Amino acid sequence: MATTSLWHISGNIKDLIDYVENPEKTMIENHEDFWSVLEYVKRPEATKDEYITGINCLKETALKQMILTKKRFGKENGYIAWHGYQSFAPGEVSYDECHRIGVETAKEMWGERFQIIVTTHIDKEHPHNHFCINSVSFIDGSKYNYSKSERRRFIEVSDRICLKHGLSVIKNPNKKASSRTVYFDEKSGKPTRYNVYREDVREAALNSRTPYYMEQYLIRKGYITDFTGKHWKLRLPQYKNFTRLDTLDEKWAPEYIRTHMGGRAIYGNIRAEINYPPQMPKELKEWFVPFMHQNSLYKLYLHYCYLLGVLPKGTKYKPTSPYLKEDIRKMEELSKQAQYLGAKSIETFNDLYLDRDKLQKEMDELIQYRTKLQNKIRRAKPEDKEDIREEKAKVTKQITKLHNEIKMNEAIEKRSAKIEENTNLLYGNEYRAKEEQQKKKQQRGDCER
Repeated sequence: MATTSLWHISGNIKDLIDYVENPEKTMIENHEDFWSVLEYVKRPEATKDEYITGINCLKETALKQMILTKKRFGKENGYIAWHGYQSFAPGEVSYDECHRIGVETAKEMWGERFQIIVTTHIDKEHPHNHFCINSVSFIDGSKYNYSKSERRRFIEVSDRICLKHGLSVIKNPNKKASSRTVYFDEKSGKPTRYNVYREDVREAALNSRTPYYMEQYLIRKGYITDFTGKHWKLRLPQYKNFTRLDTLDEKWAPEYIRTHMGGRAIYGNIRAEINYPPQMPKELKEWFVPFMHQNSLYKLYLHYCYLLGVLPKGTKYKPTSPYLKEDIRKMEELSKQAQYLGAKSIETFNDLYLDRDKLQKEMDELIQYRTKLQNKIRRAKPEDKEDIREEKAKVTKQITKLHNEIKMNEAIEKRSAKIEENTNLLYGNEYRAKEEQQKKKQQRGDCER
């Protein structure tokens, strides 16, 4: 089965002309997506020449031909192009077949009116096609409109061609689709939200001999449950909507679960437990105060990295709380953010904002300087243009680096709120569990007296 998507690329036609005139030395400011889709045509590490096909244009001169089409019809503004993908699960198709499917799909979807480049990437586990479609038709100059009906047609065409090649298609196409990353993470068994749900439901059923104890098991884990109706449901507090168990696995109707419970609970129900990292330093563990805003951003990240098992390196600890398990997929991202904070000596939120202001000021100054260089190129003699372009390329690399650092800085601020929320939920759930345990002990004591 294939997943598909398409999105527009905005920009300025002058930037494209600069790129065509000197592709090795000119970057397109603020159009990283467009830069990427064009670079796919020539990236030897991602594809091979036989996996690059031009439709209604030559692959070697596709960009020039697309620009000529735009200039011919006076459509040089707005959306520059459309960038799409068509992805397959690892091992589902060969690269040759993936490319054939991609070319067939592109021809049927856009081949009558638009110029297209189809590339098949071979640098990932999952074979996937990329489409770069000119936004302007070479037939009549009209612009492509990716409407809801076109989205449905894209899915239908892709599915039909996949079936023709003996592949399966996605069931329940009207169901809201996950993002491409989440879709493949789900398929590979990584801890997405629903995979975490599946793991905990399976564990609760195996460790419980009755629905009551299964529900209590999930509540102890931190779930909100509803086993009262025809369909059993659960959710974590941070999510608004319940998820039916039979949508996680079509077999998981109440009747099925009742007859397959207690596989591990031969001598009685097993209670759910939440573990904690044994190697977290005591001072760091005691530093975090639940439900109070944390002033030290760096310590907040370190504390969370220990909870997730990112730190210390080589630890065998793995979190059992569903509040944490989904973020295991983001361990690399969290680790990079923690490294950024350490390298920049950023301790507090104020330090983070100062860092961002400094980066933005540097970038603004470089953008102004690059604009001056661009004006120089227009006025310079032909023999001087090469040196100025080299200088502009260096400045562009510096701008790109600063832009990425600003994005990292902003991502840390956004992520920190999620880290606090997850950690508060974790400790809040543990406090409730201890209170319940204390109440039961007290009740038993009262009964004995």
